[in-house]
Amino acid sequence: MRALLAGLLAALTLVAACGDDSPHNPELRAELLRMLKADQEIRTLEASQEDWDRVEKTNTERMRQILDEHGWPGYAMVGKDGAQAAWALVQHADRDLDLQRRGLELMRQAVEKGDADRSELAYLVDRVRVAERKPQVYGTQWETTPEGEWRPRTQIENEAQVDQRRADMGLDPLADYLEELKSLE
Repeated sequence: MRALLAGLLAALTLVAACGDDSPHNPELRAELLRMLKADQEIRTLEASQEDWDRVEKTNTERMRQILDEHGWPGYAMVGKDGAQAAWALVQHADRDLDLQRRGLELMRQAVEKGDADRSELAYLVDRVRVAERKPQVYGTQWETTPEGEWRPRTQIENEAQVDQRRADMGLDPLADYLEELKSLE
């Protein structure tokens, strides 16, 4: 699972490196990118659980402060790469479901205004639903069985319609996503 996280986070790094918009708060953008870098560096097989816990706790506490002070750090405030970093940091705050719920609501409002990515919102929706032990809406949260087979972390709500919901959020069909996950092994 850590290998999957490392692969997904490496992809985030590539996208973040390409962001070159002019955010209103470049200092916050730089901080979010530094926080994401620390998050990515710790999500490896070589990292100790103690280091992982320390970075996650620090980032979670800081994200709470950022949301209190600024609301959702969207494109206008921190650029596309900064907004993506904020999303990843809230997504990874798995030990603080209240923060994830709050981030989800703020991000939903930002998406409605065109100030955040709807596909990232889909991932956060599912992440929160998995934590709540509810069915996923978009089928973005997967895990492997002890035998190495991929399965959704919770059921997918009305799975016959999932590809339409995914398309509405700018996501590829579920079968393509599953193939992408399998390619990370």
